[in-house]
Amino acid sequence: MSSDYFAFYGLPESFRPDADALKRLYYAKSRETHPDFHATSSPENQAEMLRLATLNTDAYRTLADPDKRMAYILRQHGLLEEGKQEQLPPDFLMDMMDLNEQLMDLETAPDPTVVAQVAGEVQAIADTLDASIEPVLIGYEQLPSEHRPAGLQQIRTYYLKKRYLLRIQQQVATFAARS
Repeated sequence: MSSDYFAFYGLPESFRPDADALKRLYYAKSRETHPDFHATSSPENQAEMLRLATLNTDAYRTLADPDKRMAYILRQHGLLEEGKQEQLPPDFLMDMMDLNEQLMDLETAPDPTVVAQVAGEVQAIADTLDASIEPVLIGYEQLPSEHRPAGLQQIRTYYLKKRYLLRIQQQVATFAARS
């Protein structure tokens, strides 16, 4: 398990942290740990300040980006593993089969109208996914601890679906650029 970035900043684990508070904490930690301010201290202290400055940068970059933050929280809870093929719900995969077939057809017969249609379908699915998960993301902090695992599972499924849709959107963009 990696460092707890939320604990590092003294913040509760949240999918929607206060961005201004996060930025203020980042700058305060930056001033506190900047190696230039510790140039005359012991080599051990200099090394520790460098470690903390690096941790501060990593923590801020992760928590300030919604996608990185979501993946980070899911990893912290053991719900995402690097390099492991994650299972998507069969009903979602069935829905995606039609889009994938349309993309395969575009390989052999490029058609700007079909590209636009697929792009619209994918965007509509993405918008529906976003709208359905938003209440869970907003309410996560207030969930009683016994309900958090279920919320995290919903968020994990959302995250995996979004990654899948992103790959399709990239393929559609490639076809759109060609036509």
